[in-house]
Amino acid sequence: MSDEQIRREPALATVDDTTLAVRRLIAAAQDLTVRTAHGMAMNLSDMTAIMQLSEHGPMGVAELARRLGVTSPATTVLVDRLERAGHVERLRDAGDRRRVTITDTAAGRAATLHAWLPAIRRIDEVCRSLSPSEQVFARELLGRLAAAMAGSP
Repeated sequence: MSDEQIRREPALATVDDTTLAVRRLIAAAQDLTVRTAHGMAMNLSDMTAIMQLSEHGPMGVAELARRLGVTSPATTVLVDRLERAGHVERLRDAGDRRRVTITDTAAGRAATLHAWLPAIRRIDEVCRSLSPSEQVFARELLGRLAAAMAGSP
């Protein structure tokens, strides 16, 4: 949806130009995630699961399902697929053998890093081109935006 289309919505007619720029950044990030997933020969759900494990650490199937917004049975199938590909592994809890934790593998982390590295380098190049004061401002703005987004449903 273009900025003009967004502004035609009465509730969004007066939204700030910076807000629209953030929306475009979010859309670009989503597109990058899809392209990276395809580059790793996986679907978006699989990539999102790997990103959740990378960001939040090992977790059970139920928690991963909640974070992905899908059912536990669907997540079990997803984990089976990622495990066969070598991206994740199931670890049994030492205290409760019924509890299983999903974690990413070293091979999975390496493959993911390899897939994301070109984009990370391009982003880093842009960030390094900023003056020190621009870098401080950007970090503060991005931190506030991340906090605002984390508070949304």
